[in-house]
Amino acid sequence: MNQAEPILRAGKNPVSITVLTGRPGAKINPAMWGIFFEDINFGADGGLYAELVKNRSFAFPDPLMGWTKINPSLADGKLSIREDNPFEPANPRYLRIQSAGTAPFGVANEGFRGIGLRQDETYDFSARIRGVSGAPLVNVQLYGTDGTLLASAPLRRFDSGWKTYTATLRPNDTDPKARLQIVLEGKGAVDLDQVSLFPRHTWKHRPGGLRADMVQMLADLKPGFLRFPGGCIVEGSVLERRYQWKNTIGPVEKRRLLINRWNYEFSHRPTPDYCQSFGLGFFEYFQLCEDLGAEPLPIINCGMACQFNSGELCPLDQLDPYTQDALDLIEFANGPASSPWGAQRAAMGHPRPFNMKLLGIGNEQWGPQYLERYTRFAKVLKEKHPEIQLVSAAGPLPDDERFKFVWSQLRELGNADIVDEHCYANPAWFFTNTHRYDHYDRHGPKVFMGEYAAQSVAMVSTKNRNTLECALSEAAYLTGLEHNADVVRMASYAPLFGHADAWQWTPNLIWVDNLRSYGTPNYYVQQLFSRNRGDVVLPTQLGGIRKSAAGVENLYVSATRDDKTAEIILKVVNSTARAISAKLNLNGAKSVGAGTETVLAGSSLDDVNSFNEPTKVAPKTRAFKPASPAFKHAFPGHSMTVLRIKVKRSAVVPTAGSDSVPLSRGTPGGTPGWTRRRGRLRYNDAD
Repeated sequence: MNQAEPILRAGKNPVSITVLTGRPGAKINPAMWGIFFEDINFGADGGLYAELVKNRSFAFPDPLMGWTKINPSLADGKLSIREDNPFEPANPRYLRIQSAGTAPFGVANEGFRGIGLRQDETYDFSARIRGVSGAPLVNVQLYGTDGTLLASAPLRRFDSGWKTYTATLRPNDTDPKARLQIVLEGKGAVDLDQVSLFPRHTWKHRPGGLRADMVQMLADLKPGFLRFPGGCIVEGSVLERRYQWKNTIGPVEKRRLLINRWNYEFSHRPTPDYCQSFGLGFFEYFQLCEDLGAEPLPIINCGMACQFNSGELCPLDQLDPYTQDALDLIEFANGPASSPWGAQRAAMGHPRPFNMKLLGIGNEQWGPQYLERYTRFAKVLKEKHPEIQLVSAAGPLPDDERFKFVWSQLRELGNADIVDEHCYANPAWFFTNTHRYDHYDRHGPKVFMGEYAAQSVAMVSTKNRNTLECALSEAAYLTGLEHNADVVRMASYAPLFGHADAWQWTPNLIWVDNLRSYGTPNYYVQQLFSRNRGDVVLPTQLGGIRKSAAGVENLYVSATRDDKTAEIILKVVNSTARAISAKLNLNGAKSVGAGTETVLAGSSLDDVNSFNEPTKVAPKTRAFKPASPAFKHAFPGHSMTVLRIKVKRSAVVPTAGSDSVPLSRGTPGGTPGWTRRRGRLRYNDAD
């Protein structure tokens, strides 16, 4: 949106917003606003999964990637990767360190773009070690960026068989890019495997768990669902590299490493050290959903590799293992502890079912090949698990021929519950597509806007930034989703996390480095919708709305009602640079009580948050109480405002207003709301 673009006036009527408080429309899905996690941008290893050692079991294609030989000039030693008599046959590689004892000799691990350490916090080191010869001392050391020793601990007396050795380390200083060193002192040799360093302070203090500050950012969103484990990584560039959930459960040492699809996807942002250890696997995803109070939405491979890569297909007559994976996943999530896969869940510490209700079949597929495979999945799953709602794909774009073909076929087939739509576009698209769902078929499949994000420059551009303009355009778009809550059941921004030193894609909802995290303006928009959801949509009437030549409106509005708190929730986006004073009328309210006003705004559309200014653009809340159900209110320029107002409703049915007042969008025929028929205003009651 060009700030200099003139606003075209639509008449001289003042801006007015009328909320029909006594005419509830569609019920809003309690899980409407959620989050989509994908292991991109070092989102899992090096991010949400709190392990600080990279390539801890020497399983990378280059077994010593992330490791450096510590070889002072006087040292005489040797490193070798071996596989004979391993600690774990599923991950057979280990490192043998041999030292002649002339000087300390060993290896250093660089972590994920460094190892983030906090002063005086506790870090738990562990490794599988086997003594080979001699009786060397092993020093476990943490060094800062400048070479300062931050902490150390000795390990002694190694058995001839594999054994777990542990140490506790407390750094004497904070360093975002420290390193771990394992050094032999004295003559001898040891075998080393499963080298690990975890902060003691993880989410819910679970050993080997998740990074606490990153999960807290998710918890603060109050998400209704969590889609996992990703998009394109589910597909894989070829089927052999697809995500297979069964490889991600059980003891972590048995989980086989996979090269991350984003390791090699972009030649302009290569990350050859990006692999998936699966320390964050399907059990941990389900557990995280439970922690967040979010509905789990796993996505599984449908027998197709990414169509942007090989597009490899599993032949239809060989699809049974893929559909069986889906059936087994449902049993793992929901089956009793006495069932085969439920028993595996119970063995991991969760005998109670996770109560999964949603399952995605494929990520971003399109074309007849996808529909053939989706139909096979739907037939099997609907017969055996009709309680599970299926989420189908609709291609990568929101309105191209691939999208239209898949949607038309899914409507005919009638076997899709929810269709996953994706859109990455410039802010203008989001501002001008707020009416997108007004005329969707109310009786067809529902919509999951599973991936959306405004791009400040262009899709896949490394110059994209999380600007206020992008955030406001998304906020405007979300008002349209909320208006159409009878069709749009779920929505999530993507991608979720981006590591400042190791990203492949931008923009992202949350940015992190090795010690810090912050939410973008887009994060706060998502938070404002999620925390102010409401239970039902309320019809609104808008007057004095103006449009730019490009079709951008000056105000975007949606209203809901929270039945528990008896509050009207009004969300208003002002896309213009100037404050807009509007006449508000809570039609049907007998009286109003205290409430709050929360405003997200900035001084410029180019404003962004950063590690140095993490809340430059962040919501500010104040107490708010209008004098009566009809009042004036000013909405700041370039802002999103949420008003929560307690009301006592009147028994009188509100009038529809005069012919000069435009009717609310989001109230098409068959949907609760006011419509004009043969020159008369009529109200469509809820079903």
